[in-house]
Amino acid sequence: NTLQDLVTSGEEITKIEGVLSGTLGYIFNSLNEGKSFSESVSDAKEKGFTEPDPRDDLNGIDVARKLLIIIREIGFKFEMKDVKVESLVSEKGEMSKSIEDFLEVLKIEDAKYIDIIRKAKDENKVLRYIAKYESGEATVGIQAVSAEHPFYRLKGVENIAAISTKNHSPYPLVIRGKGAGADYTAFGIFSDIIKVSQFLG
Repeated sequence: NTLQDLVTSGEEITKIEGVLSGTLGYIFNSLNEGKSFSESVSDAKEKGFTEPDPRDDLNGIDVARKLLIIIREIGFKFEMKDVKVESLVSEKGEMSKSIEDFLEVLKIEDAKYIDIIRKAKDENKVLRYIAKYESGEATVGIQAVSAEHPFYRLKGVENIAAISTKNHSPYPLVIRGKGAGADYTAFGIFSDIIKVSQFLG
């Protein structure tokens, strides 16, 4: 609705950034707090924040789809193939025959995240999994953000979107709120049902 209002009022949207997965938000918050990647994923799964198969969250496709919807909503013609996605699932993890096997693969791969996390901390930054659209390019992947960035202080399973327009610049319009969990998902579905019923009269 916010995007539709901006477009209808004639605003020129120049950039959109978002942490669009409460699951990945939770995992990266856990990483920034000192947990390993495998621990963070297992913890999110146990709390019911991930899909039954965590790879469906970690491959970035869900975030890319959400970004694609946003891009189309503001009036640009875009396809899924046009979104550059950084998957957090290795080839070995993708080939794992069971979820248990995949979680074991993650434990082996923990080391590759240590340097990324350490570098971010040395620069007083935190890691986020960010979807971004700017100047005709759409990307989804890991970024390190500083304290000045609106995504720096995210907590738990929060989602956030920052919309920059010619009028909302250099300070973007920020929308922030809970983004994962059974209760939140149920509320969203209920809200959609009400909207559809009102539309159908």
